Amino acid sequence: MSLRQQFVVTLVSIVSFAAVATDRFAGTEIKDTSLGGSIHMLSGQGGNIGVSAGEDGILIIDDQYEPLAEKIAATLSKLGSDAPRFIINTHFHGDHTGGNSWFHTHKNSTIMAHENVRVRLLSDEKADDAALPVVTYQDGIKIHFNDETLEIIHLPNGHTDGDSVVWIKEPNILHTGDLFFNGLFPFIDLQSGGSVDGYIQSVKTLLAKTNDTTKIIPGHGPMATKADYEKFLGMIEETKAFVEKHKADGKTVEDIVATGLDDKWKSWHWSFITEERWIKTLY
Repeated sequence: MSLRQQFVVTLVSIVSFAAVATDRFAGTEIKDTSLGGSIHMLSGQGGNIGVSAGEDGILIIDDQYEPLAEKIAATLSKLGSDAPRFIINTHFHGDHTGGNSWFHTHKNSTIMAHENVRVRLLSDEKADDAALPVVTYQDGIKIHFNDETLEIIHLPNGHTDGDSVVWIKEPNILHTGDLFFNGLFPFIDLQSGGSVDGYIQSVKTLLAKTNDTTKIIPGHGPMATKADYEKFLGMIEETKAFVEKHKADGKTVEDIVATGLDDKWKSWHWSFITEERWIKTLY
């Protein structure tokens, strides 16, 4: 194959890949749910977005994938402005930070996150400088915005090593980031500082802050209550005990996968974290 032919093949591959990526998001709609006070939840594809919209402007928690940024901005414009003043990243994964660069470049948004989020994004060859948080913290920070106090709290070694949650006390709303997958097996990123025990402890810490009227925005899945979050914790603890018992009895991870979990957990299986992958995480 000539050099020209190789170039044409490469170019076609790039264009085809871009078309597939675009098509993946073509039918995605951004749904807005008002939660009380200035707070809204936007759902689309990727992590759920929290929004504070009011006289001080727009603040968002996470921003999904970059191809959805214009759709997200269009939805935000209906709440007052398509240009968020602040973006809080709950962790570094691309389905929560993918829009960082677009919003920073096109809307001059200020990005905030735990220090480890910046460290992780700096090591990602696909992330440009515009995607990096410019305000970072160790344990947390408070933002006084739209007559409400948003308390950003770092919880260590749960989903990743850079997890933050956002607690909005006045309207009693909690955005958990990926420390909650409502009705789904969670992804615990063991390669990025996450751990099963740390994840459980983080969930317990957050449950202690909530009550029966708390509205919870999970990282993934529909809006939730404290009862939903307690059910999620119960699933993790019960399946963990199941895997640990079989492991202590000398079973290999393959043996446990072959046995499978109790049928009542079948509905928690999903495309990214299948029952097999969840068992391997617990093992």
